Amino acid sequence: ILLKELKKYNSELLDKDRILAISKSDMLDDELKEEISKELPTDLPALFISSVAQQGLTELKDLIWKKLNE
Repeated sequence: ILLKELKKYNSELLDKDRILAISKSDMLDDELKEEISKELPTDLPALFISSVAQQGLTELKDLIWKKLNE
């Protein structure tokens, strides 16, 4: 769905690197995170984040920084 939206908005965005951040992960237990992980695309980095619980934000920031400096 998101890729279709990007294509509709500006197809050039499809050529850029992407990161998948799953938010509100503080509401998920480890078992559900594992099940969700099985469904995620394997061709892009994905991580679970939660601003409320302050989880995964440093990893997201580091991944963004790494992608920007490649």
